Amino acid sequence: MSEPARAAARAAGAAEPAHEPYVPAHEQPRELTLRGLVAGSLLGIVFAASSVYLGLKVGLTVSASIPIAVLAVTLFRAFGRASILENNIVQTAGSAGESIAAGVAFTLPSLLLMGFELDLWRTTAVAVLGGLLGVLLMIPLRRGLIVREHEALPYPEGTACAQVLIVGDRGGASARTVFAGFGTGFAFNLLGQIARLWGEVASWSFDRFYRGGSLAFETNPALLGVGYIVGTRIALVMLGGGLLSFWVLVPAVKHFAPDLTSPLVGGGTLPVREMTPGQVRSAYLLYIGAGAVAAGGLLSLLRTLPSLWSAFRAAASSWRGGDGAGAARTERDLPLSWVLGGAAALLVAIPLAPRLGLGLPSAFLVLLFGFFFVTVSSRITGQIGSSSNPISGMTVATLLATCLLFAAVGWTGVPYKEMALATAALVCVAAGNAGTTSQDLKTGFLVGSTPRAQQIAIAVGSVTSALVIGATLLYLDASATTYVAQSHPQLVASDAAVAAADAAHPGRLAFAGRRVDWRGASWRVLYVREPTDGVAVGKYLVGDDDRIAWLVDPGVCGSWPEQTGPDGRVEKVVSKFDAPKAQLFRLIIDGVLGGSLPWELVLIGVALALMMEVCGVPSLPFAVGAYLPLSTSTSIALGGLVRHLADRRAQRAAAETEHSPGVLFASGLIAGGAIAGLCYAVLAGLGATRAEGALAANAAWTLTPFALLAALLYAVAARRSGGAAR
Repeated sequence: MSEPARAAARAAGAAEPAHEPYVPAHEQPRELTLRGLVAGSLLGIVFAASSVYLGLKVGLTVSASIPIAVLAVTLFRAFGRASILENNIVQTAGSAGESIAAGVAFTLPSLLLMGFELDLWRTTAVAVLGGLLGVLLMIPLRRGLIVREHEALPYPEGTACAQVLIVGDRGGASARTVFAGFGTGFAFNLLGQIARLWGEVASWSFDRFYRGGSLAFETNPALLGVGYIVGTRIALVMLGGGLLSFWVLVPAVKHFAPDLTSPLVGGGTLPVREMTPGQVRSAYLLYIGAGAVAAGGLLSLLRTLPSLWSAFRAAASSWRGGDGAGAARTERDLPLSWVLGGAAALLVAIPLAPRLGLGLPSAFLVLLFGFFFVTVSSRITGQIGSSSNPISGMTVATLLATCLLFAAVGWTGVPYKEMALATAALVCVAAGNAGTTSQDLKTGFLVGSTPRAQQIAIAVGSVTSALVIGATLLYLDASATTYVAQSHPQLVASDAAVAAADAAHPGRLAFAGRRVDWRGASWRVLYVREPTDGVAVGKYLVGDDDRIAWLVDPGVCGSWPEQTGPDGRVEKVVSKFDAPKAQLFRLIIDGVLGGSLPWELVLIGVALALMMEVCGVPSLPFAVGAYLPLSTSTSIALGGLVRHLADRRAQRAAAETEHSPGVLFASGLIAGGAIAGLCYAVLAGLGATRAEGALAANAAWTLTPFALLAALLYAVAARRSGGAAR
């Protein structure tokens, strides 16, 4: 604020901000430019695609703001110097992709688990409408949360991003560290996944002396980077959850119930004693892990309740305020009329959006829950950052409340499952993007940006990123889809039989409106949305004899990684995407609206989460670790261990860690590894991948290059550096 403005504020008795931004309000440098919007949107698309991959793989994402800020500084130095405010527009427009991708990847794959189609129109509508809702509802909160509570809410990633931009503006920054991490991660996955010089998972079995026990590492540089960024404590807590599942629960099930079968594995014919640890997880542990994740998410949300009242008071005060017309440049928001008009437009657009299937009552629920959780998300992000924001807990709360409201008015059964999920998905995307918007506005507050320019930039970035998120999700699913030969002679899938089943239980069975060509024949597509005659929920191909011949096992949330040919030989092996949050949301919907849920297993997971809280251990990361494959948790834990050793070696202060060389290199590993994973998915979709060779199947050899990659991350991270940009 300029001195005349300060004097006017004091004369009027108004509270003036205690902060003087890096760029004073009276200066007018170049800010909202076309090249800034284009560069930010393109970077946002890249990080959105990598975030979809990461969200499906491990059920979490990390903030993209800092690496995008570093890239913006370097790119504009290469093609003509830009002001710090224009660089901030680039990172603001680019940061939206990660949060929207997380919301979509966390929720919509649940449709596949419930026997529905995952289509482009639906995913794009959720991404666009939810992303814009998060931006709109955050605008009136800015003054209350960013300005008035500047000292109370640090917004750690927003503050670190501002430091990166300021250092870059002062000292000739470059993005060598981010680019090096990106290239390393990309090359590593290129050699491992595509060239098959080593395997994707190194695993060992302890069956000789500990039946059911195993150890595994997934050689994915993105997981190593995630572990480094989330930190040592969280990474090791996740490992603890994984060890509980695979070193305690799997051996216990093997010991106490060797003859037990599950319809989820082998059609109910495979006993536990013949199941692999992964199959035991698919049959039983997923429910325990989902219960723990649900409880951990809700507990994380409950811990924020003391801060809700002050957040709502600040929000109400902001709604009563104006848009800053006539105020200093750094205090000008988009007009409140735009917010109200945009909210009204979304209220109309949600029921009209193709394939969402939501009516006006559901649209009102989206706005109600959206405003509530946008406020909560912005507040929590200000305290602990975007990467630790419990968006899944908020989505669980939204989904539970929506399902209970539906049940109270009699909206139960298959037809309402899609509606409940779409409602929660929109809120999830809005809350996630609101947290990212908060971080961006904090960065702008510190460097002296114009809020209105940032709000326009992140709205543009939200739309451009949203347009590719759905296509990325669908392609990843298709690339890892397998066709599994199955025979269910007890189920006759004729038109008459399906119509009769639908009349008795609406939505239980349904034919798609199109046929699928497979193995030189044309097949009808049957969706089974409730277990029927021993046939599990899923998508099936039906022949002209009205009998099921093939299960179409999705790439996301599927359980059959191998596809065999007519001669019984394995012709395709893929890595399925676990999408842990989507599994959880499906269980909630089935439990409340469908009545089919093994509550005993779910409650065991709830009890585990409560036990962790009593012991002082954060339950949500522990629950996520218990849910994910052990190979994922161990690789993340290795990244966390590298961070501990590197920070101790460099004697780095806490304020330096968020933009240290290790964080930047790890961010590059995540982006590069994820983009290489997308390239692998493209080649798999084109049929250009090849089977794993004997050398790649060797566990010790597979782990060796991954250990060398961890050593390289340590070498970069342990270097003493004065800032992010070097």
